[in-house]
Amino acid sequence: MMDKIFRKKNTSPYTIRWHQQIAEIPQSAWDEMAMPLATPFLEWEWLHNLETSGSVKPQTGWQPCHLTVWHDQKLVAGAPLYIKGHSYGEFVFDHQWADLAYRLGIQYYPKLLGMTPFTPAVGYRFLVAPDENEEEITEMMVSAIDHFCVKNKLSGCNFLFVDPQWQSTIAKFGFSAWMHHGYVWGSLDFNTFDDYLKIFNSNQRKNIKRERKLVQKAGLITKNLVGEEIPHYLYPYIYQFYNSTCSKFYWGSKYLTKQFFEQLYPSYSHRLMVVAAFEEGNEHQPVGMSFCIRKGENLYGRYWGSLDEYDCLHFETCYYKPIEWAISQGITMYDPGAGGSHKRRRGFPAKANYSMHRFYNQRMSSILKHYIDEINFAQQEEIDAINNDLPFNKKEINFSVD
Repeated sequence: MMDKIFRKKNTSPYTIRWHQQIAEIPQSAWDEMAMPLATPFLEWEWLHNLETSGSVKPQTGWQPCHLTVWHDQKLVAGAPLYIKGHSYGEFVFDHQWADLAYRLGIQYYPKLLGMTPFTPAVGYRFLVAPDENEEEITEMMVSAIDHFCVKNKLSGCNFLFVDPQWQSTIAKFGFSAWMHHGYVWGSLDFNTFDDYLKIFNSNQRKNIKRERKLVQKAGLITKNLVGEEIPHYLYPYIYQFYNSTCSKFYWGSKYLTKQFFEQLYPSYSHRLMVVAAFEEGNEHQPVGMSFCIRKGENLYGRYWGSLDEYDCLHFETCYYKPIEWAISQGITMYDPGAGGSHKRRRGFPAKANYSMHRFYNQRMSSILKHYIDEINFAQQEEIDAINNDLPFNKKEINFSVD
């Protein structure tokens, strides 16, 4: 850990510190800044679990290098950061930039990354105490990051899935915004699942009803279990289903350990919602499950899996059942996770999100700034094309994804 003193005129000194693990930072002080945020993924417990479970460590290519700012002895700002030797587990695919660097004879790795590991959910930002001047603190942190990256020969600094409000703050310091998109459900003051179905054209309404009936015909029942309702014995199953899905469809992308899921109980169980599927008559051993995180009015789908192939069980446990539950709970945003163009046919329009980038090599920086507007324009055209082809009943609703 390294300290550096910054003095501002007529104020007490500020201290910059770098940490190799989140455990070096007091949980209560960190969470005073993290708990008020909409995202759950910057909370100390989640980040700590990633590290202590062995999911995030130098051996997996994620070297924690967290930044904090202290005013006298009080923590006033923090940022979860990682030194990366590859781009796996980020869900922002920067391989074209790595390839460009290679062709220019520039070393792309290692790089500095700001995000919650393996979590493609919008909300990353610096944590700043409410009684501090956010812009001044941000300037101090960016200066420290620049110095750290240059000194340690890191190619760049990248913040992924940034909080939309924070984006404008960090853009003032020379970071370039790169547009991407995900599929996000938003409530339109639905009172029931039938209200949600009304936004679709007749063909898609029939299709969704048919898909839900196929799960019932397979002799399966599904249950929403929340927080303390989730029995301890189900936690190992969450890992089992996660592992199964990674092995079947995403070889080489199993980032989380079994210990990570087991450690969610009991200290983080208050954030969890699972949809468990059981065969009729055997409601103790699930045959499939989706795993979600809830904070306030936001719901995030993270992982899912099943022991066998069941027609439409994926749609039921990952889309329809969570949406039905979200409507009943007054949830206004449901992000079901990365990928999957099939999401748009189930009521998830494409929505822009951004990552913020800075390269320290002048040639790379110039190319990024020259082409990024063109890249973003093409991405916006793709988003528009997706949303112009949604299976919605245009007479009933003017669906907005702003």
